[in-house]
Amino acid sequence: MDILWILWSIPTVIAVEETLMDSTTATAELGWTVYPVSGSSDNSWEEVSGYDEHMNTIRTYQVCNVFDSNQNNWVRTKYIRRRGAQRIHVEMKFSVRDCSSIPNVPGSCKETFNLYYYESDSDTATRTSPAWMENPWIKVDTIAADESFSQVDLGGRVMKINTEVRSFGPVSRNGFYLAFQDYGGCMSLIAVRVFYRKCPRIITNGALFQETLSGAESTSLVAARGVCIPNAEEVDVPIKLYCNGDGEWMVPIGRCMCKAGNEAVENGTVCRACPSGFFKPTQGDESCMQCPINSRTTSEGAINCICRNGYYRTDSDPLQMPCTTVPSAPQAVISSVNETSVMLEWMPPRDSGGREDVVFNIICKSCGGGRGGCTRCGDNVQFLPRQLGLTETRVYISDLLAHTQYTFEVQAVNGVSDQSPYSPQYASVNITTNQAAPSTVSIMHQVSRTMDSITLSWSQPDQPNGVILDYELQYYEKDQSEYNSTTIRSRTNTAVIRGLKSGSIYVFQVRARTVAGFGRYSGKLYFQTLTEEEYSTNMQEKLPLIIGSAAAGMVFLIALVVIIIVCNRRGFDRGDSEYTDKLQHYTSGHMSPGMKIYIDPFTYEDPNEAVREFAKEIDISCVKIEQVIGAGEFGEVCSGNLKLPGKREMFVAIKTLKSGYTEKQRRDFLSEASIMGQFDHPNVIHLEGVVTKSSPVMIITEFMENGSLDTFLRQNDGQFTVIQLVGMLRGIASGMKYLADMNYVHRDLAARNILVNSNLVCKVSDFGLSRFLEDDTSDPTYTSALGGKIPIRWTAPEAIQYRKFTSASDVWSYGIVMWEVMSYGERPYWDMTNQDVINAIEQDYRLPPPMDCPSALHQLMLDCWQKDRNNRPKFSQIVNNLDKMIRNPNTLKAMTPLSSGVHLPLLDRSIPDFSTFSTVDEWLDAIKMGQYKENFANSDFSTFDVVSQMTMDDILRVGVTLAGHQKKILNSVQMMRAQMNQIQSVEV
Repeated sequence: MDILWILWSIPTVIAVEETLMDSTTATAELGWTVYPVSGSSDNSWEEVSGYDEHMNTIRTYQVCNVFDSNQNNWVRTKYIRRRGAQRIHVEMKFSVRDCSSIPNVPGSCKETFNLYYYESDSDTATRTSPAWMENPWIKVDTIAADESFSQVDLGGRVMKINTEVRSFGPVSRNGFYLAFQDYGGCMSLIAVRVFYRKCPRIITNGALFQETLSGAESTSLVAARGVCIPNAEEVDVPIKLYCNGDGEWMVPIGRCMCKAGNEAVENGTVCRACPSGFFKPTQGDESCMQCPINSRTTSEGAINCICRNGYYRTDSDPLQMPCTTVPSAPQAVISSVNETSVMLEWMPPRDSGGREDVVFNIICKSCGGGRGGCTRCGDNVQFLPRQLGLTETRVYISDLLAHTQYTFEVQAVNGVSDQSPYSPQYASVNITTNQAAPSTVSIMHQVSRTMDSITLSWSQPDQPNGVILDYELQYYEKDQSEYNSTTIRSRTNTAVIRGLKSGSIYVFQVRARTVAGFGRYSGKLYFQTLTEEEYSTNMQEKLPLIIGSAAAGMVFLIALVVIIIVCNRRGFDRGDSEYTDKLQHYTSGHMSPGMKIYIDPFTYEDPNEAVREFAKEIDISCVKIEQVIGAGEFGEVCSGNLKLPGKREMFVAIKTLKSGYTEKQRRDFLSEASIMGQFDHPNVIHLEGVVTKSSPVMIITEFMENGSLDTFLRQNDGQFTVIQLVGMLRGIASGMKYLADMNYVHRDLAARNILVNSNLVCKVSDFGLSRFLEDDTSDPTYTSALGGKIPIRWTAPEAIQYRKFTSASDVWSYGIVMWEVMSYGERPYWDMTNQDVINAIEQDYRLPPPMDCPSALHQLMLDCWQKDRNNRPKFSQIVNNLDKMIRNPNTLKAMTPLSSGVHLPLLDRSIPDFSTFSTVDEWLDAIKMGQYKENFANSDFSTFDVVSQMTMDDILRVGVTLAGHQKKILNSVQMMRAQMNQIQSVEV
């Protein structure tokens, strides 16, 4: 990874010089050592009093013996301590007599002298040691004068002072001596100053650098680490400066910037907190900004401004943006009704709330009809382009009921509407639809057939638009023209078409009629009468059954007469008898006009006929298996591609039947396709088709990228908002409402049997019934009960005890699914055994609310878990309730208290008791927050006493950024605090 080097300029700062010795400050004789000894030779240096250039009295050394050759005159300073310096500088002031100005001067006259130094750890020099020679002394340089003086008129002398500076190093011992060597000149050493240099203390670019000694060499660079000034922090790399040999700062690297909430002042030397009414959101050199409109700060040093009451900001809004509010209601809503359709148009709201992201939602309510008020429109109503999030000010609504009053609310919402505690502003319009023909019949199937007749049944249109007077059935031979068709009328949704040719294929279409006229014909369906050979074969197979049935029928009629007599005598009127239940099962399709009827594929004499009727056969050449993604009950589950002629290639899921299957296994395997093929709903898994004429046998469905809901939730624990979770639940409930309307009972509704696609759309799946018919499954989820396998934790009490599976028992299971979703895939009833679960439910125990579960959702769960199945809500009511929550998110803000009671005083295991753990790490694992162990430890939250006092600020400081995880930890901490307080009160 490349390191970002940030270079910046340094203000000009004069180097600091620390003096080690200065001869001009001496108040007495210097007392330096000379060689040869003074007095023994006229050649020696001599200490005398003199004057500097400012005529101040100073002590100097001079020598002048130019007429003797081979001069070697030395003067040595006293011991000088270096005080940590590695490079020493010597400033010398001196004057030199011009040799040419001296009469009769020999050629040995010099105008230069030498500078030496000698290191020592202590003051040990004597008159003879170190020896007066270049070795052991170390020569620094030969010093020459820039200007010399000579004799002038009037016999006076004009002294010219030279100044030279030399340096040497590295020095490493405690101190040193300096020596000056004259070898034949006439000169005066006026002043000597010894010093070292330091880079000065400096504040630059947000960092403080202390004084730093220069390096040992003139080219040395000594690195110094800076410290950010208060309320500043480093940017990208450690901040450094380098001190050169001359005591100057150079080569700057990195920098410090003022933290968020602070701005640089006083030329960048101080980071000052933003004053009240100002804020700074990020680190940097920027100045504090004034709070935008409709916002304020609560203290100095603010990193953002809080919106005033009634104003809001979304997560994506920049902090510099003014706080905004919700829009006013749309204006001037007008409607245009055309039979069972309506066009709504309106004007934008007068006040957009200060935002440009205003969109519109349409709330449809059906009013009247003897139901005592307005109710939410069903899923069958169509909105073009859509119902929610409209950007245009118009919408086309179709598939309404005829002669029905409707109220349409046009809501104006923007990016902050979901933050407001109030419902969106709306304008409403009331309309009444006109007379209209019924919609198309969507489902028709063959009930039975003979050599000359076919019995057909069909569903009522989705939109009857009035009372269905009768149906018109049109049919003709496949090879004939439609103009040669025959029509018959039927007052019910069944018909027996007689007088047909044996072994012939006929085309059938049906349409419904009301007082408004006929609707459109349904799509063409093909059915074939039996051939003579097929008829003969069937009769041979059925003959024993016919004889047996006749005998059994006589017995049954006799028994029925006896039962009726007894019941009449005893007033026997039980509504839940076995016979009544069976009668209701077989007649329910005819008792609810307009409902699509689910047909059990096991009622077909030939199950393969059900597969042919409800599932499309796909040629195996259109299927390409890519990889195995799992194992099913009958074989492998794969992903792959499906390319049908004339259609785009699509990604699909493929269930395969393992080789060596029995005919029963094949029938059970394909029964799921026979069931799925009857369903068409956005929240029910869609069947693409089957492969039955090749090996392996396959069931092909749409592919759901995120897999099963329980696993998906566990993998994304805490990462969804409550609204998103409620949206998932709404989709599941909508799918189950559709199945219930078709009189289909799922019997195994659980999060593991819900699939999730890439758009978070949840779809009901797993329609295989074989697990309830066999007792040899090894899956511990399904436990034997009354001769079958039942998923105890998801099953209603009456289904466990009496095998009464109804839509009401599916509602119970849906309540468990709600609990799974809100707990992010937690196992219902935790580690309780199946028998413990059965006993607890029988004693009215119900699951407590999951962590952060809104009270409205938990109440809906409790409604689904009513012991009396007749008191449980219908799926249509569940969908309406969830829609209300989504439209008014404030209902989801009230959380069920952690101590909310359950029906029995059992332990609330959704939040574990901290006292059962020995360390904070174990506690974090138990609440599925183990990824934050290191964060807690690094922030010293390592004991329960400390953790129990954590606030939301502490949780943020630890590094928990996901809102769901923050809430989970905070709720667990609050529970821990409550448990600790309870323990303390008991001890007292």
